[in-house]
Amino acid sequence: MAESHVRPRPSTWATAPNRRIVVGSDTLVYRDLGPENGVPLVLLTHLGATLDEWDPRFVDALARDRRIVALDLPGVGGSTGRIPGAIAAMARAAEGFVAALGLTQTDLLGFSLGGFVAQQVALDAPGLVRRLVLAGTGPAGGAGIDRPTGGAYVYWDMARAAIARTDAKEFLFFPRTAAGKAAAKAYLARLRERVMDRDTPITLSSFHRQITTILGWGQAEPQDLSRISAPTLIANGDHDRMVPSELSHDMHARIPGSTLIIYPGAGHGGVFQHVDEFVDAVRTHLDTDS
Repeated sequence: MAESHVRPRPSTWATAPNRRIVVGSDTLVYRDLGPENGVPLVLLTHLGATLDEWDPRFVDALARDRRIVALDLPGVGGSTGRIPGAIAAMARAAEGFVAALGLTQTDLLGFSLGGFVAQQVALDAPGLVRRLVLAGTGPAGGAGIDRPTGGAYVYWDMARAAIARTDAKEFLFFPRTAAGKAAAKAYLARLRERVMDRDTPITLSSFHRQITTILGWGQAEPQDLSRISAPTLIANGDHDRMVPSELSHDMHARIPGSTLIIYPGAGHGGVFQHVDEFVDAVRTHLDTDS
């Protein structure tokens, strides 16, 4: 019997190598793990985040029985190119990435900024998205989206974090309660679990350009979310300072048949503060026949 030289697919976030693929004029960095069966789940992340900001506990739990693909959009982390100036252009880049992988259908999960992009993909390419998960995010033209990212919260909390010698997400994502502080420390410790092949940190200029793009989304005309045909799960904390929690309720009211989960005593990072519950909710959502 001939010896197989096929390498097993990585099953954990800590061991998934950084891969590269050419999409148009850019080379995008991504990680691909879990069994190569069924519809893959594509992950789109938040403002300022590279691949290293995904919670390994969340990714590993889902990768036990499904393929997970996470990418850096142009201008982020190790990907080449420039941050697109509009969410619609980010969505086209994500669609181009999926096509370059040879995929014709995906499940799509977007967190925060990634949720803006995921909505746009679901509107622009409905046949591409089987099921949709929107976490800590809001719709185009949503009240307050252009306020915290305009500087009031982001830069203040970045300054607080610098003084405290910690990650700004400790302040931006989690409430300053005993439970919130404990969840923040546990989450940040999990982000440090990966030691091999770390992603390239986002540059300050790219971060500022992302903020400009988010401002444009917050000031844009509302979109007809009733056109989203993919079954949709919406999740957030009950006190999101970055993308107001009320906008999760707004999307729920406008996306037909959507499911809404609001985690108590949680903020923008509520899905990571309540990571085990969120994993169960996502798995149930993706595995439910419709």
